[in-house]
Amino acid sequence: MVIRLKDIANELGISVVTVSKVLRGHPDIGAETRQRVLQRMRELNYQPNLAARSLVTGRTSTLGLVVPTLLFPFFAYVANAISTEIRGHGYNLFISSSNEDPDLEAQEIRQLLARQVDVILVASSQKKTDSFLLMEEQHRPYILIDRSFHGLDANFVGVDDEMVGWLATSHLIEQGCRRIAHIRGPEVSTATGRLKGYEKALDAHGLKSQPEHIISLGTSGDHTGERSGYDVTKKLLASRHRPDGIFCFNDPAAFGAIRAILDSGLRIPKDIAVIGCGNIAHSDFLRVPLSTVDQESESIGKAAGSLAIALAGKKTKIKPTKKLVTPRVVVRASSLRNPK
Repeated sequence: MVIRLKDIANELGISVVTVSKVLRGHPDIGAETRQRVLQRMRELNYQPNLAARSLVTGRTSTLGLVVPTLLFPFFAYVANAISTEIRGHGYNLFISSSNEDPDLEAQEIRQLLARQVDVILVASSQKKTDSFLLMEEQHRPYILIDRSFHGLDANFVGVDDEMVGWLATSHLIEQGCRRIAHIRGPEVSTATGRLKGYEKALDAHGLKSQPEHIISLGTSGDHTGERSGYDVTKKLLASRHRPDGIFCFNDPAAFGAIRAILDSGLRIPKDIAVIGCGNIAHSDFLRVPLSTVDQESESIGKAAGSLAIALAGKKTKIKPTKKLVTPRVVVRASSLRNPK
């Protein structure tokens, strides 16, 4: 038997409007009435009809999240933090992975639009902004996470990637490294920002990178990063000016770099110091614990979830919000040449 709001209202001798306000957490309902309604709902195992509610409110109480991969812990951490943040507001989260495929990402966004989710959050692998212009045409709020687009005025939550590159490179310089290589990521804003920070840090300390010291992971730097990191580090080790420090775009690439260095019979950090980015949970349990730049993934997810809830409640478009989380260096054995 389907339990309706009307049934609960009749049993308690109150109006359907009052029961509805309790469901929506409306502030003008007294504590005693609220408790009576909630207690009866629990007793009857009442489940609200979300489809019917969405027809009335114009909202589905769902959000959509598209990430490049869920195999790379950073995005899993962000997704978990978003889900935790929105749950208390009565929202649910649809999550999909684009596998770093721009066409698949565009398809996933269209599916979320068809589901009428209230807000779409995207860590994008696309080179063009067509999908985001489509969302704007359909008046669907969206938030860019981790990766941004030059010239697109959009809501954004992520880390200051230029600062990531600056902090990582400056740390290696402080540890006495002078020939610092950078294993950079694919052609997305995160990789561009970290490369710029790397170059600025070298310049500020009167150092220059050799052209062969900047080497790319290829089209994907996340779930295939360890294998790619190993391969490109082997190339760096064979270069004429072997680096004495390596700043890796992310932790998986750094894991591969460490393995390549050790396989070559070199010592970490004495011969080559290594630092990554991401602070993946098991970074401290490697054969040589990895120094890294923490992107504060939980803070990114929490801020993105909070912003999504705020956007879902707006009936008119508001000025885009940009939230940059400040990164921090986590020093471990892989780079610690000068213990204090």
